[in-house]
Amino acid sequence: MNIGIIAAGIAVLTGLGAGVGIGFATGKATEAIARQPEAAGKINSALLLGCALAEGTAIFGFITALLVIFVG
Repeated sequence: MNIGIIAAGIAVLTGLGAGVGIGFATGKATEAIARQPEAAGKINSALLLGCALAEGTAIFGFITALLVIFVG
């Protein structure tokens, strides 16, 4: 078995971490909005920024996996 395929599989696992992180963040933001509805705007903007950064890491992992498969 080619070691590149294993490396690509490990690189794609960043999507799993991003999904779990976004799930936790969304749950905590929902709880915070339920407790303090007047702070919903600030909480939503921080949540969106965090989700974008988490998705960015997942995309980098996906691109790394594609590069390992097709180039390396």
